[in-house]
Amino acid sequence: MKKYPPSAIIDREEKRLAMLPAPSGPVDGYEVNPTLSLSPLEDGGLLIACRTPSGETLIRDAQPADLAALKIVAEDIDPWQAAREHGISLAAIDHVLEHARACGIVLAPHPLIQRPEDWFTDGFPATFRRPAVFTLQWHITQACDLHCRHCYDRSARRQVKGEDGEMILTRFRRFCDSHNVRGQVSFSGGNPLMHPDFFHFLRLARDLGLVTAILGNPCGEKELDRILAAAPPAFYQISLEGLEQANDRIRGRGHFRRSLAFLDLLGEKGIYRMVMLTLHRDNQDQLIPLTEELSGRCELFTFNRLCRTGEGEGLAGADREGYPELLRSYLEASRRLAHVAIKDNLFNIVLEREGRDLFGGCTGFGCGAAFNFLALLPDGEVHACRKFPSPLGSIHEAGLEEIYHSPAARAFRNGPEECRGCRLRPVCRGCPAVAMGDGLDPAKQRDRYCFLPSPPPGGRTM
Repeated sequence: MKKYPPSAIIDREEKRLAMLPAPSGPVDGYEVNPTLSLSPLEDGGLLIACRTPSGETLIRDAQPADLAALKIVAEDIDPWQAAREHGISLAAIDHVLEHARACGIVLAPHPLIQRPEDWFTDGFPATFRRPAVFTLQWHITQACDLHCRHCYDRSARRQVKGEDGEMILTRFRRFCDSHNVRGQVSFSGGNPLMHPDFFHFLRLARDLGLVTAILGNPCGEKELDRILAAAPPAFYQISLEGLEQANDRIRGRGHFRRSLAFLDLLGEKGIYRMVMLTLHRDNQDQLIPLTEELSGRCELFTFNRLCRTGEGEGLAGADREGYPELLRSYLEASRRLAHVAIKDNLFNIVLEREGRDLFGGCTGFGCGAAFNFLALLPDGEVHACRKFPSPLGSIHEAGLEEIYHSPAARAFRNGPEECRGCRLRPVCRGCPAVAMGDGLDPAKQRDRYCFLPSPPPGGRTM
Protein backbone atom coordinates (compact mmCIF):
# COMPACT_ATOMS: atom_id res chain seq x y z
CA MET A 1 0.00 0.00 0.00
CA LYS A 2 1.44 3.36 -1.08
CA LYS A 3 2.19 5.81 1.74
CA TYR A 4 1.67 9.56 1.37
CA PRO A 5 2.93 12.55 3.35
CA PRO A 6 0.47 13.74 6.02
CA SER A 7 -0.23 17.06 4.31
CA ALA A 8 -1.40 15.37 1.11
CA ILE A 9 -3.64 12.96 3.00
CA ILE A 10 -5.15 15.67 5.14
CA ASP A 11 -5.94 17.78 2.07
CA ARG A 12 -7.53 14.80 0.34
CA GLU A 13 -9.58 13.80 3.40
CA GLU A 14 -10.82 17.32 4.03
CA LYS A 15 -12.17 17.47 0.47
CA ARG A 16 -13.73 14.00 0.74
CA LEU A 17 -15.42 14.64 4.05
CA ALA A 18 -16.75 18.04 2.94
CA MET A 19 -18.94 16.19 0.44
CA LEU A 20 -20.35 13.70 2.96
CA PRO A 21 -23.29 14.15 5.36
CA ALA A 22 -22.84 13.41 9.04
CA PRO A 23 -23.85 9.85 9.90
CA SER A 24 -27.16 9.49 11.67
CA GLY A 25 -28.86 6.84 13.76
CA PRO A 26 -30.41 4.94 15.16
CA VAL A 27 -28.20 1.89 14.69
CA ASP A 28 -28.96 -1.61 15.90
CA GLY A 29 -25.58 -2.21 17.52
CA TYR A 30 -22.10 -0.70 17.56
CA GLU A 31 -21.06 0.18 13.99
CA VAL A 32 -17.94 1.68 12.44
CA ASN A 33 -18.63 5.23 11.28
CA PRO A 34 -19.43 4.80 7.57
CA THR A 35 -17.46 7.95 6.66
CA LEU A 36 -14.28 6.67 8.33
CA SER A 37 -11.05 5.97 6.48
CA LEU A 38 -7.58 4.84 7.60
CA SER A 39 -4.60 6.01 5.56
CA PRO A 40 -0.98 4.76 5.97
CA LEU A 41 1.61 7.39 6.85
CA GLU A 42 5.28 7.55 5.91
CA ASP A 43 6.32 6.89 9.51
CA GLY A 44 4.37 3.63 9.58
CA GLY A 45 1.40 5.02 11.46
CA LEU A 46 -2.17 5.51 10.32
CA LEU A 47 -4.25 8.64 9.84
CA ILE A 48 -7.89 8.36 10.85
CA ALA A 49 -10.50 10.59 9.24
CA CYS A 50 -14.28 10.79 9.50
CA ARG A 51 -17.24 13.09 9.82
CA THR A 52 -18.68 12.71 13.32
CA PRO A 53 -22.41 12.45 14.11
CA SER A 54 -22.30 16.07 15.31
CA GLY A 55 -21.12 17.14 11.84
CA GLU A 56 -17.53 17.93 12.78
CA THR A 57 -14.51 16.71 10.83
CA LEU A 58 -12.05 14.47 12.67
CA ILE A 59 -8.57 13.99 11.15
CA ARG A 60 -5.72 12.79 13.37
CA ASP A 61 -3.18 10.05 14.00
CA ALA A 62 -4.87 6.78 14.96
CA GLN A 63 -4.20 5.72 18.55
CA PRO A 64 -3.94 2.09 19.76
CA ALA A 65 -7.26 2.48 21.56
CA ASP A 66 -8.89 3.64 18.30
CA LEU A 67 -7.66 0.57 16.46
CA ALA A 68 -8.72 -1.75 19.28
CA ALA A 69 -12.24 -0.32 19.24
CA LEU A 70 -12.47 -0.57 15.46
CA LYS A 71 -11.37 -4.21 15.58
CA ILE A 72 -13.95 -5.07 18.26
CA VAL A 73 -16.75 -3.38 16.34
CA ALA A 74 -15.79 -4.37 12.78
CA GLU A 75 -15.29 -8.03 13.71
CA ASP A 76 -18.31 -8.06 16.05
CA ILE A 77 -16.21 -9.35 18.93
CA ASP A 78 -18.12 -9.97 22.16
CA PRO A 79 -16.67 -7.59 24.81
CA TRP A 80 -16.96 -10.36 27.43
CA GLN A 81 -14.88 -12.62 25.17
CA ALA A 82 -12.33 -9.88 24.51
CA ALA A 83 -11.95 -9.26 28.24
CA ARG A 84 -11.40 -12.97 28.93
CA GLU A 85 -8.93 -13.49 26.09
CA HIS A 86 -6.79 -10.49 27.01
CA GLY A 87 -7.02 -10.94 30.77
CA ILE A 88 -8.49 -7.50 31.37
CA SER A 89 -11.68 -6.25 32.97
CA LEU A 90 -14.88 -5.60 31.11
CA ALA A 91 -14.54 -2.02 32.33
CA ALA A 92 -11.34 -1.66 30.28
CA ILE A 93 -13.17 -2.79 27.13
CA ASP A 94 -15.97 -0.35 27.94
CA HIS A 95 -13.43 2.46 28.23
CA VAL A 96 -12.04 1.72 24.77
CA LEU A 97 -15.50 1.62 23.17
CA GLU A 98 -16.72 4.72 25.01
CA HIS A 99 -13.66 6.68 23.92
CA ALA A 100 -14.29 5.65 20.30
CA ARG A 101 -17.94 6.61 20.57
CA ALA A 102 -17.12 9.98 22.10
CA CYS A 103 -14.66 10.67 19.26
CA GLY A 104 -17.25 9.65 16.68
CA ILE A 105 -15.26 6.87 15.03
CA VAL A 106 -17.87 4.29 16.04
CA LEU A 107 -21.62 4.71 16.33
CA ALA A 108 -23.41 3.42 19.43
CA PRO A 109 -26.96 2.09 19.47
CA HIS A 110 -29.82 3.96 21.07
CA PRO A 111 -31.11 2.56 24.37
CA LEU A 112 -33.84 0.00 23.89
CA ILE A 113 -35.63 1.19 27.02
CA GLN A 114 -38.01 3.99 26.06
CA ARG A 115 -41.31 5.63 26.85
CA PRO A 116 -44.17 5.09 24.38
CA GLU A 117 -44.38 7.67 21.59
CA ASP A 118 -48.03 8.42 22.32
CA TRP A 119 -47.07 9.83 25.72
CA PHE A 120 -45.47 12.84 24.04
CA THR A 121 -47.54 15.76 22.83
CA ASP A 122 -46.34 18.15 20.14
CA GLY A 123 -43.41 20.20 21.35
CA PHE A 124 -42.66 17.98 24.34
CA PRO A 125 -38.88 17.41 24.67
CA ALA A 126 -37.89 13.98 23.37
CA THR A 127 -34.92 13.97 25.78
CA PHE A 128 -37.25 12.48 28.38
CA ARG A 129 -37.91 9.38 26.31
CA ARG A 130 -34.77 7.22 26.42
CA PRO A 131 -32.47 6.76 29.43
CA ALA A 132 -28.76 6.15 28.87
CA VAL A 133 -28.29 4.76 32.40
CA PHE A 134 -30.23 2.10 34.30
CA THR A 135 -29.99 2.06 38.10
CA LEU A 136 -30.21 -0.98 40.35
CA GLN A 137 -30.67 0.15 43.94
CA TRP A 138 -29.25 -2.91 45.67
CA HIS A 139 -30.07 -3.36 49.34
CA ILE A 140 -27.48 -5.94 50.30
CA THR A 141 -28.37 -6.09 54.01
CA GLN A 142 -31.03 -5.02 56.48
CA ALA A 143 -28.38 -4.48 59.16
CA CYS A 144 -28.15 -0.83 60.19
CA ASP A 145 -26.44 1.20 62.89
CA LEU A 146 -29.41 3.59 63.07
CA HIS A 147 -33.08 3.15 63.92
CA CYS A 148 -34.87 6.06 62.24
CA ARG A 149 -38.45 6.92 63.13
CA HIS A 150 -39.55 6.91 59.48
CA CYS A 151 -37.78 3.72 58.30
CA TYR A 152 -39.92 2.02 55.67
CA ASP A 153 -38.64 -1.52 56.29
CA ARG A 154 -37.15 -3.05 59.42
CA SER A 155 -38.24 -6.57 58.51
CA ALA A 156 -35.84 -9.46 58.93
CA ARG A 157 -34.42 -10.59 55.60
CA ARG A 158 -31.38 -12.74 54.98
CA GLN A 159 -28.49 -10.75 53.58
CA VAL A 160 -26.93 -11.47 50.21
CA LYS A 161 -24.47 -14.36 50.09
CA GLY A 162 -21.16 -13.85 48.32
CA GLU A 163 -21.82 -16.20 45.40
CA ASP A 164 -25.34 -14.82 44.94
CA GLY A 165 -23.96 -11.30 44.83
CA GLU A 166 -21.54 -12.24 42.08
CA MET A 167 -24.39 -13.78 40.09
CA ILE A 168 -26.56 -10.70 40.59
CA LEU A 169 -23.92 -8.26 39.38
CA THR A 170 -23.12 -10.38 36.32
CA ARG A 171 -26.79 -10.74 35.43
CA PHE A 172 -27.35 -7.03 35.85
CA ARG A 173 -24.49 -6.22 33.50
CA ARG A 174 -25.92 -8.68 30.95
CA PHE A 175 -29.33 -7.03 31.30
CA CYS A 176 -27.82 -3.62 30.62
CA ASP A 177 -25.93 -4.93 27.59
CA SER A 178 -29.10 -6.38 26.09
CA HIS A 179 -30.89 -3.02 26.48
CA ASN A 180 -28.01 -0.77 25.32
CA VAL A 181 -27.82 1.12 28.61
CA ARG A 182 -25.04 1.71 31.09
CA GLY A 183 -25.60 0.15 34.50
CA GLN A 184 -25.32 1.87 37.85
CA VAL A 185 -25.39 -0.02 41.14
CA SER A 186 -26.38 2.07 44.14
CA PHE A 187 -25.33 0.06 47.19
CA SER A 188 -27.76 0.49 50.03
CA GLY A 189 -29.30 -1.29 53.02
CA GLY A 190 -29.70 -0.95 55.94
CA ASN A 191 -26.15 0.23 55.95
CA PRO A 192 -24.33 -1.49 53.05
CA LEU A 193 -20.94 -1.10 54.73
CA MET A 194 -22.07 -3.55 57.41
CA HIS A 195 -22.22 -6.43 54.91
CA PRO A 196 -19.07 -8.62 55.18
CA ASP A 197 -18.74 -8.86 51.37
CA PHE A 198 -19.43 -5.19 50.61
CA PHE A 199 -15.92 -4.43 49.37
CA HIS A 200 -15.85 -7.58 47.26
CA PHE A 201 -19.13 -6.58 45.59
CA LEU A 202 -17.83 -3.05 45.10
CA ARG A 203 -14.67 -4.22 43.31
CA LEU A 204 -16.60 -6.69 41.16
CA ALA A 205 -19.07 -4.01 40.10
CA ARG A 206 -16.12 -1.80 39.11
CA ASP A 207 -14.51 -4.58 37.07
CA LEU A 208 -17.81 -5.24 35.31
CA GLY A 209 -17.88 -1.63 34.17
CA LEU A 210 -20.82 -0.67 36.37
CA VAL A 211 -21.03 2.81 37.87
CA THR A 212 -21.09 2.54 41.65
CA ALA A 213 -22.72 4.77 44.25
CA ILE A 214 -23.32 4.44 47.99
CA LEU A 215 -26.51 5.27 49.86
CA GLY A 216 -25.39 4.84 53.43
CA ASN A 217 -24.53 6.32 56.80
CA PRO A 218 -21.44 8.25 57.90
CA CYS A 219 -18.33 6.09 58.28
CA GLY A 220 -14.75 6.53 59.45
CA GLU A 221 -11.77 7.68 57.41
CA LYS A 222 -10.23 4.19 57.21
CA GLU A 223 -13.41 2.73 55.72
CA LEU A 224 -13.64 5.64 53.31
CA ASP A 225 -10.07 5.06 52.17
CA ARG A 226 -10.90 1.39 51.57
CA ILE A 227 -13.84 2.46 49.41
CA LEU A 228 -11.62 4.76 47.36
CA ALA A 229 -9.08 1.98 46.89
CA ALA A 230 -11.77 -0.48 45.79
CA ALA A 231 -13.88 1.74 43.51
CA PRO A 232 -14.31 5.50 43.91
CA PRO A 233 -18.10 6.00 43.91
CA ALA A 234 -19.90 8.38 41.58
CA PHE A 235 -21.41 9.80 44.78
CA TYR A 236 -21.93 9.02 48.45
CA GLN A 237 -25.38 9.91 49.74
CA ILE A 238 -26.38 10.33 53.36
CA SER A 239 -29.64 11.54 54.88
CA LEU A 240 -30.47 14.46 57.14
CA GLU A 241 -33.94 15.39 58.37
CA GLY A 242 -33.44 19.03 59.31
CA LEU A 243 -31.17 21.03 61.60
CA GLU A 244 -29.63 19.41 64.65
CA GLN A 245 -32.58 19.10 67.02
CA ALA A 246 -35.09 18.04 64.35
CA ASN A 247 -32.67 15.62 62.68
CA ASP A 248 -31.54 13.92 65.88
CA ARG A 249 -35.15 13.45 66.95
CA ILE A 250 -35.54 11.24 63.84
CA ARG A 251 -32.08 9.67 63.46
CA GLY A 252 -30.65 9.65 66.96
CA ARG A 253 -28.61 11.93 69.23
CA GLY A 254 -25.35 13.13 67.76
CA HIS A 255 -26.20 12.09 64.18
CA PHE A 256 -26.34 15.65 62.83
CA ARG A 257 -22.85 16.63 63.98
CA ARG A 258 -21.38 13.29 62.84
CA SER A 259 -22.96 13.84 59.45
CA LEU A 260 -21.55 17.34 59.00
CA ALA A 261 -18.08 16.08 59.94
CA PHE A 262 -18.49 13.21 57.49
CA LEU A 263 -19.52 15.56 54.69
CA ASP A 264 -16.37 17.56 55.34
CA LEU A 265 -14.34 14.34 55.17
CA LEU A 266 -15.97 13.36 51.87
CA GLY A 267 -15.04 16.78 50.52
CA GLU A 268 -11.42 16.36 51.59
CA LYS A 269 -11.31 13.01 49.76
CA GLY A 270 -12.82 14.49 46.59
CA ILE A 271 -16.00 12.40 46.73
CA TYR A 272 -19.22 13.88 45.33
CA ARG A 273 -21.51 14.49 48.31
CA MET A 274 -25.29 14.10 48.22
CA VAL A 275 -27.77 14.70 51.03
CA MET A 276 -31.39 13.56 51.05
CA LEU A 277 -34.21 14.68 53.34
CA THR A 278 -37.48 12.77 53.83
CA LEU A 279 -40.16 15.43 54.06
CA HIS A 280 -43.07 15.11 56.52
CA ARG A 281 -45.28 17.36 58.64
CA ASP A 282 -42.84 17.60 61.55
CA ASN A 283 -39.82 18.71 59.51
CA GLN A 284 -41.22 20.66 56.56
CA ASP A 285 -40.24 23.91 58.30
CA GLN A 286 -36.65 22.61 58.37
CA LEU A 287 -36.30 22.21 54.60
CA ILE A 288 -35.19 25.71 53.61
CA PRO A 289 -32.99 26.30 56.71
CA LEU A 290 -31.18 23.01 56.02
CA THR A 291 -30.39 24.08 52.47
CA GLU A 292 -28.65 27.14 53.89
CA GLU A 293 -26.78 25.10 56.51
CA LEU A 294 -25.40 22.73 53.87
CA SER A 295 -24.03 25.44 51.58
CA GLY A 296 -20.42 24.47 50.82
CA ARG A 297 -20.85 21.12 52.54
CA CYS A 298 -22.36 19.07 49.72
CA GLU A 299 -22.61 19.14 45.95
CA LEU A 300 -26.29 18.19 45.84
CA PHE A 301 -29.19 18.36 48.25
CA THR A 302 -32.74 17.26 47.57
CA PHE A 303 -35.76 15.71 49.24
CA ASN A 304 -38.42 13.04 48.88
CA ARG A 305 -41.83 13.12 50.49
CA LEU A 306 -42.47 10.62 53.27
CA CYS A 307 -44.05 7.34 52.23
CA ARG A 308 -46.26 6.36 55.13
CA THR A 309 -45.29 2.69 55.19
CA GLY A 310 -43.28 0.72 57.73
CA GLU A 311 -42.38 2.78 60.77
CA GLY A 312 -43.15 5.94 58.80
CA GLU A 313 -46.84 5.05 59.06
CA GLY A 314 -46.90 6.78 62.43
CA LEU A 315 -45.83 10.15 60.97
CA ALA A 316 -48.01 12.67 59.15
CA GLY A 317 -47.24 13.62 55.58
CA ALA A 318 -46.37 17.20 54.63
CA ASP A 319 -49.22 19.71 54.58
CA ARG A 320 -51.01 19.20 51.25
CA GLU A 321 -52.68 22.59 51.12
CA GLY A 322 -49.40 24.41 51.56
CA TYR A 323 -47.34 22.11 49.35
CA PRO A 324 -47.44 24.23 46.15
CA GLU A 325 -46.09 27.22 48.06
CA LEU A 326 -43.38 25.06 49.66
CA LEU A 327 -42.29 23.96 46.17
CA ARG A 328 -42.12 27.58 45.02
CA SER A 329 -40.03 28.56 48.07
CA TYR A 330 -37.69 25.64 47.46
CA LEU A 331 -37.35 26.58 43.77
CA GLU A 332 -36.32 30.07 44.84
CA ALA A 333 -33.66 28.55 47.11
CA SER A 334 -32.43 26.44 44.19
CA ARG A 335 -31.87 29.61 42.16
CA ARG A 336 -29.71 31.09 44.94
CA LEU A 337 -27.82 27.99 46.06
CA ALA A 338 -25.95 25.83 43.56
CA HIS A 339 -26.21 22.62 45.60
CA VAL A 340 -30.00 22.71 45.90
CA ALA A 341 -31.54 20.33 43.36
CA ILE A 342 -35.13 19.45 42.54
CA LYS A 343 -36.43 15.87 42.51
CA ASP A 344 -40.16 15.70 43.21
CA ASN A 345 -42.04 15.25 39.93
CA LEU A 346 -44.63 17.83 41.01
CA PHE A 347 -42.08 20.64 40.57
CA ASN A 348 -42.95 20.39 36.88
CA ILE A 349 -46.40 21.86 37.55
CA VAL A 350 -44.80 25.00 38.96
CA LEU A 351 -42.17 25.15 36.21
CA GLU A 352 -44.75 24.91 33.44
CA ARG A 353 -46.96 27.56 35.03
CA GLU A 354 -43.95 29.88 35.26
CA GLY A 355 -43.09 29.25 31.60
CA ARG A 356 -39.78 27.60 32.51
CA ASP A 357 -38.21 24.45 31.08
CA LEU A 358 -39.45 21.18 32.49
CA PHE A 359 -37.02 18.86 34.27
CA GLY A 360 -36.76 15.08 34.33
CA GLY A 361 -38.41 14.47 37.67
CA CYS A 362 -37.46 11.82 40.21
CA THR A 363 -35.18 9.69 37.99
CA GLY A 364 -34.79 11.93 34.94
CA PHE A 365 -37.88 10.37 33.33
CA GLY A 366 -40.60 11.16 35.82
CA CYS A 367 -41.32 8.30 38.19
CA GLY A 368 -38.68 5.75 37.24
CA ALA A 369 -40.29 2.82 39.03
CA ALA A 370 -39.64 -0.28 36.87
CA PHE A 371 -38.51 1.97 33.99
CA ASN A 372 -34.90 3.08 34.42
CA PHE A 373 -34.78 1.88 38.01
CA LEU A 374 -35.30 -1.32 39.98
CA ALA A 375 -34.79 -2.06 43.68
CA LEU A 376 -33.32 -5.39 44.75
CA LEU A 377 -33.73 -6.53 48.36
CA PRO A 378 -31.25 -8.69 50.28
CA ASP A 379 -33.29 -11.87 49.87
CA GLY A 380 -33.61 -11.44 46.11
CA GLU A 381 -37.02 -9.77 45.90
CA VAL A 382 -37.17 -7.26 43.04
CA HIS A 383 -39.36 -4.20 43.56
CA ALA A 384 -40.35 -1.34 41.28
CA CYS A 385 -39.39 1.08 44.07
CA ARG A 386 -37.89 0.53 47.52
CA LYS A 387 -40.04 3.09 49.29
CA PHE A 388 -43.19 1.00 49.19
CA PRO A 389 -44.19 -2.64 48.65
CA SER A 390 -44.02 -3.07 44.86
CA PRO A 391 -42.87 -6.67 44.30
CA LEU A 392 -42.18 -7.85 40.76
CA GLY A 393 -40.62 -11.27 41.40
CA SER A 394 -37.48 -12.91 42.74
CA ILE A 395 -34.10 -12.83 41.05
CA HIS A 396 -33.58 -16.39 42.29
CA GLU A 397 -36.62 -17.58 40.34
CA ALA A 398 -36.55 -15.45 37.18
CA GLY A 399 -34.09 -13.39 35.17
CA LEU A 400 -34.06 -9.60 35.27
CA GLU A 401 -35.21 -9.57 31.65
CA GLU A 402 -38.33 -11.58 32.48
CA ILE A 403 -39.02 -9.52 35.59
CA TYR A 404 -38.54 -6.20 33.81
CA HIS A 405 -40.86 -7.06 30.93
CA SER A 406 -43.55 -8.61 33.15
CA PRO A 407 -47.13 -7.26 33.22
CA ALA A 408 -46.59 -6.15 36.84
CA ALA A 409 -43.56 -4.04 35.89
CA ARG A 410 -45.40 -2.60 32.90
CA ALA A 411 -48.23 -1.50 35.18
CA PHE A 412 -45.82 0.46 37.40
CA ARG A 413 -44.25 2.08 34.31
CA ASN A 414 -47.65 3.19 33.05
CA GLY A 415 -48.48 4.94 36.29
CA PRO A 416 -51.99 5.66 37.60
CA GLU A 417 -54.96 5.67 35.25
CA GLU A 418 -55.92 9.14 36.49
CA CYS A 419 -52.65 10.56 35.08
CA ARG A 420 -53.09 9.22 31.56
CA GLY A 421 -54.71 12.34 30.15
CA CYS A 422 -52.05 14.69 31.53
CA ARG A 423 -49.53 16.42 29.31
CA LEU A 424 -46.89 16.16 32.08
CA ARG A 425 -47.15 12.38 32.21
CA PRO A 426 -43.66 11.70 30.73
CA VAL A 427 -41.95 13.67 33.53
CA CYS A 428 -44.37 13.14 36.38
CA ARG A 429 -47.13 10.68 37.38
CA GLY A 430 -46.68 11.88 40.95
CA CYS A 431 -45.23 9.49 43.53
CA PRO A 432 -46.85 6.03 43.76
CA ALA A 433 -45.14 5.40 47.12
CA VAL A 434 -46.79 8.47 48.65
CA ALA A 435 -50.11 7.52 47.05
CA MET A 436 -50.00 4.01 48.52
CA GLY A 437 -49.02 5.42 51.92
CA ASP A 438 -52.14 7.58 51.72
CA GLY A 439 -54.28 4.50 51.17
CA LEU A 440 -54.70 4.91 47.40
CA ASP A 441 -54.27 2.40 44.58
CA PRO A 442 -51.17 3.67 42.72
CA ALA A 443 -52.26 1.86 39.55
CA LYS A 444 -55.49 3.84 39.42
CA GLN A 445 -55.45 6.91 41.64
CA ARG A 446 -53.08 9.83 41.29
CA ASP A 447 -50.93 11.31 44.04
CA ARG A 448 -53.13 13.46 46.31
CA TYR A 449 -50.43 16.14 46.41
CA CYS A 450 -50.93 16.86 42.70
CA PHE A 451 -52.47 20.34 42.36
CA LEU A 452 -53.52 20.14 38.72
CA PRO A 453 -57.26 19.95 38.02
CA SER A 454 -58.55 16.45 37.37
CA PRO A 455 -58.71 15.67 33.64
CA PRO A 456 -62.12 14.92 32.13
CA PRO A 457 -62.69 11.30 31.03
CA GLY A 458 -60.55 10.79 27.94
CA GLY A 459 -59.38 14.39 28.15
CA ARG A 460 -56.05 16.05 28.83
CA THR A 461 -54.89 18.20 31.73
CA MET A 462 -52.92 21.24 30.67
